[in-house]
Amino acid sequence: MLLLIDTSQETGLVALIAEGRIAAMEENKIAREHASWLHAALGRILLQTGKTLRDLQAVAVIAGPGSYTGLRVAMAAAKGFCYALKIPLITLNSLRVMAESMKSEALEENALICPMIDARRSEVFTALYQLPTANPPSSRLSRDSGGQSRQSSTANRQPPTANGLTELLPPQALILDKNSFETTLSQNRILFFGSGAAKWKEISDSPRAIFKTQSDIIQAFATLAQLDFDSGKWADPVYSEPVYLKEFFSY
Repeated sequence: MLLLIDTSQETGLVALIAEGRIAAMEENKIAREHASWLHAALGRILLQTGKTLRDLQAVAVIAGPGSYTGLRVAMAAAKGFCYALKIPLITLNSLRVMAESMKSEALEENALICPMIDARRSEVFTALYQLPTANPPSSRLSRDSGGQSRQSSTANRQPPTANGLTELLPPQALILDKNSFETTLSQNRILFFGSGAAKWKEISDSPRAIFKTQSDIIQAFATLAQLDFDSGKWADPVYSEPVYLKEFFSY
C-alpha cells in the first residue's frame, strides 16, 4: 500500500492506494491549514481502511512546483515517514501529474497539453507535453514560451518521455505576455488548464488555444506513483527537495 501526499496547491490531498487503486482519501480545501490537517487526515484514512503505518510500502509526494509553504509541508512529512518506516520515497512533478489527468481531453481535441499553476501577478508555473498521437510540434518550441522564463534545474526533473507523454517544454516559471506560445499556437492546438490558465485566457486571442477545467488529479497521481514504485524509480530522501522554480511563492 502506498501513501500519496499533495499540498502543493489550494486543495490538499492524502490518499492510500493499493496496486494503483484508491483505497481511501481525504481532501482539504483550506490551503493555510494543510500543515495541521495532514497528519490528522492520515490517521482518519488509516482507521477507515483498518491499516497502520507499518502497512505502507512507500510514500509518494508532489514535489512541486506550487505553493512554497505547501511544498515544504508535504516534503517534510513524506521524508519523515520514509526515514521512520525505512520505506522508499517517490517524488512527482505537479505539472506532470496535471498533464496526466488531462490526457483524454487532449486526445479528443488533438492538442498539446499545457498545465498552468498560478505563480502570482502575470507569472505561471507551466510545461508543455505531447501525446504520441498528436501532430509534431514546431521545431521552435524551445524559444516559443515568450515573456521571461526561469528554467527548472535538473533536480527532480521528469524524463523527456514518460508513460505516453513527451515533454516539449520543461517545467518552468513563465511571465506571460501576448507573444507566449505564439509560434506553437500558429501550428498546433494547445489545451490550457489549471489555476494559472485564467490569466493566460485573458491575454490569448488564438483560436487554437483551448481552455478547460482541470480534472481531478487523484487517479493520475495514483497511476504515476504506482508506476514509479513498481519500476524502482525511487528518490533519495537525503537529497530530495521541493521543486520551487522561483525564490518564493506562498498562499
